[in-house]
Formats: sequence, C-alpha cells, structure tokens
Amino acid sequence: MKLTDKYVGYILVLPAIAIFCAIILYPFINSIFLSFTNKSFVSNEFSFVGLQNYKKIFLSPTFLQALKNTLIFVFFATALPFVGGLIWAIFLDLKFRGAGFLRGATLVNWIIPGASISFLWAFIFDTNRGIVNEFLKNIGIGSGTYNWLGSAETAMIVVILARTWQMLPWYMAFLTGGLQSISFDQIEAARMDGASNWTVLRKIVIPGMKPIMVITLVLGIIGNLQHFDIPQVLTAGGPAGATTMLSTLVYREAFSSYRMGSAATIGTIWAILLGIFSFLYSKKVARD
Repeated sequence: MKLTDKYVGYILVLPAIAIFCAIILYPFINSIFLSFTNKSFVSNEFSFVGLQNYKKIFLSPTFLQALKNTLIFVFFATALPFVGGLIWAIFLDLKFRGAGFLRGATLVNWIIPGASISFLWAFIFDTNRGIVNEFLKNIGIGSGTYNWLGSAETAMIVVILARTWQMLPWYMAFLTGGLQSISFDQIEAARMDGASNWTVLRKIVIPGMKPIMVITLVLGIIGNLQHFDIPQVLTAGGPAGATTMLSTLVYREAFSSYRMGSAATIGTIWAILLGIFSFLYSKKVARD
C-alpha cells in the first residue's frame, strides 16, 4: 500500500518485460554472438572467429544471389498485390449488390495456410497436369509440358504469383479502410466541378489515402522480407538457387549444413534489413 503509482506500474509491466527478454531479446542477442563463432549443430565445441563469418558471407556468390532474389521478390510481391488490392478495393467500394459477398470471398485467400497455397500453385503450374500448360497447349502455345518450377527463368515468377494471390486480400482490407475515410462530399463536389474519374482518383482519393498506403507498403515489405513458407514449399530455393532468399538460406545453413555460426551471420544481416523498415514504420506511426 506504500508503493507509489510509479513502482506499481513497474510491477505490472514486469511480467511482460520478462517474457519479452526470454523469448525475443535473449535469442536475438545470442544469435548475434553466434555470428562471431564457428558454432555447429554437430558439436558442442566452438571458438570465436571475429568477423570471419561476415567476410565469407559477403564474398559468397550464394549469399549475393540470395540477397538479389530477396530484393526482387520483395519488390514484386509487394507491388503486385498492392496495386491489385487497390483496384479491387476501389471496385468493391462502388457498393453494388454482391460487393459484400465478394469482399468476404476475397478474404478466404488470406486465411489459407501458406503450405496449402504452395500446393495449389504447384498443381496449377504442374508440368504434366497443370492448368496453365493445358491452357497454353489448347491455344497452340508450347507443348503443354513446360517445367515452370524447374526452370530458373520462371520459378521466381510462380513464387511471386503465389504470394500475390495470398496477400491481395490483406492489401484490399487495409486500403478499403483508407477509402472509407475519404469524405464522399469531397468527391461529389469534384464531380460537380466536372472532374473525371481519373482526376478524382489522382487528386482526391490517392492523396487522402496516402498515410494508410505508406503504412501498408512498409508492413508489406517487412512481411515479404521475412517470408519463408511459400518459396520453401514450392521450390526449396531451387532450381540452381533461382528462388533462394535470405529466409531459405538461413534455414539451409542451420538445418541442412548445420553451420549455426554462418546461419546466425545471415540472420543478423537479415535482421538489420528488417530493422530499417521497422524503424520507418515506427516513425510513420509516431508522426501520424
């Protein structure tokens, strides 16, 4: 009863701080420490190697290819569902009969597990029985047996399409909220002044949605930077490293090659990239 409000507050937040330190802060600090060692899963003994792991990683063609693949994936897997989600949100905002049903049906994609989505798209692009190959064969393009997931030129395209299909409802949901925050009176006044649909979109809708659009894009980039399940299940990083990304490379180094020090090094670099966009997101939220 003699404790001040200040100390009562400390006591109340102590359990949350303890849980945070146990399951987030300590593993993160430990992984940074391991990145300076040659720790392996096959032995309990390890030694401190300084920056040797970082030097090897930055000189490794595999890492550089994975970094390039990650940036390509993040760009297209963010831009495509964002644009598609914006178009779909505007269309459903017309409030025609059945718009609510379509909005609900669209959200089904979002709740399907990534592994199930991967199997679905693997079937769509299957070499022998895939819908895409059958369609192309029927219209006279190709032999109908093209190996989409086995070709370095097309495997990333399939992974991006699968991720786009999964995340389009998520972007639609966020952008729909942004659309509904725009004053309808503003739009009506612009139309009365003779503004076209394109002018209304460019001068009123997009500027009015700018805060939510920026937040949605940053969150989308963060999500795609750490995405793992679809590329892993669809291609496991292949063929020939064409879809290997930082997430799959960390998994391979840790659980296939058992090089924990190397995996921690890649993970630390990966965390720095995530931290940059997390910082931007935090600054944007604080500013708004």
